[in-house]
Amino acid sequence: MSGDTIFALATPRGRSAVAIVRISGPGIRFGLEMLVGAVPEARKAALRRIVDPSSGEVLDQAIVIWFPAPASFTGEDMAELHLHGSRAVLEGVVGALSGLGFRAAEAGEFTRRAFSNGKSDLTAIEGLADLIDAQTASQRRQAMRQMAGDLAVLADRWRSVLLVAMAALEAYIDFSDEGDVIAAGDTGLGQLQRELQPIALDMDRLLAGSRRSERLREGVVAVLAGPPNSGKSTLLNALAGRDVAIVSDRPGTTRDVLEVALDLGGTPLTIIDTAGLHESSDDIEREGIRRARARLATADIVLWLTPADAPAECREAGDAGCIIQIATKIDSLSKPFDDARLPLSAHTGAGLDSLVQRLEDAAELLAGEGSLLTRERHRRALEQARGSIQDVLIGLEPDRLELAAEDLRLAVRALESLVGRVDVEEVLDELFAGFCIGK
Repeated sequence: MSGDTIFALATPRGRSAVAIVRISGPGIRFGLEMLVGAVPEARKAALRRIVDPSSGEVLDQAIVIWFPAPASFTGEDMAELHLHGSRAVLEGVVGALSGLGFRAAEAGEFTRRAFSNGKSDLTAIEGLADLIDAQTASQRRQAMRQMAGDLAVLADRWRSVLLVAMAALEAYIDFSDEGDVIAAGDTGLGQLQRELQPIALDMDRLLAGSRRSERLREGVVAVLAGPPNSGKSTLLNALAGRDVAIVSDRPGTTRDVLEVALDLGGTPLTIIDTAGLHESSDDIEREGIRRARARLATADIVLWLTPADAPAECREAGDAGCIIQIATKIDSLSKPFDDARLPLSAHTGAGLDSLVQRLEDAAELLAGEGSLLTRERHRRALEQARGSIQDVLIGLEPDRLELAAEDLRLAVRALESLVGRVDVEEVLDELFAGFCIGK
């Protein structure tokens, strides 16, 4: 970790009532003395004049808050300057900070220092990133649970039990001839099994709900599909409430993938419009159809559209968790509609409320606060730990204890990678690259 003192604007750039500049590092006491004359009382807002040390010019009258280490977000000395949000003030203060030898922070550098100084574990930091990106109430609630460190607390509890089990196995392996050391049977290896089985069950429960939590974090994907000129783009515009896609009676108008993000009852949903599925000799249209089929292969929900006066065919919907067949253009029918498909007219709005309700119900079933595992990385780490524990439970025999001890070590290592104690540099680089400057 760099010993530099860093600073960053923690509020959006542009004209505003207040702009907050955060500073962290070993040079803050000196910096505050130079900028405001003295270090304020810890964790209490103080009104001070901000002075440029090089010129003596007053740059602003601002609120200064001082957070001495280790009781700060980063674990280092920190300060916040609550300035007036004009460009001139910010440029002057940034220039003064740079003149003191401080440097501008990189993306996520404040949070990375918090992690390196033991102020937060990796899962909580991922929760913070999810909270910053949350677009729905459900995403916010899930991110708050993650940021509170619930998963890390659970993983640490499991790790403690596994470490005790490892010590017991090592004792049996090295000192099995000693009478006061663990012996095989109900008072020895059987007891270890009884201690490991509840952990295995807890892990199974988390893994069972992980897909729902991942979908809630990333958003449920619904793909509009069907033959050309079946009303997919018109429906996309109706759901979005604006003109997103070009609508034409000419088949093959849509040649690329269009996406719209919606909030359905707190569940994030991405609606994707695709090219009509048919055989085409046009190279560009064929590429659009290839992309449509690729999207269908990974969709959570497929909305299969066919005109109400055409047969209800659904041949390429794939293995989506939910398929909703829709009969479009019912406003053009000359006779009553009698079909199992959901009748819809995007032009008049008939059936649109029913479709939205169907989508909301399907999205709620597919995504929700089902588990503390919100990322693929969490699921893979726990699957590794669970697999190693399963190997221990299957092979906990007196002649296989060395293998069981190694399996326990692998399970502990998987849990440590989950919370960020080992093998996390690549994860950290990718994670913090997506953070805001100033966070």
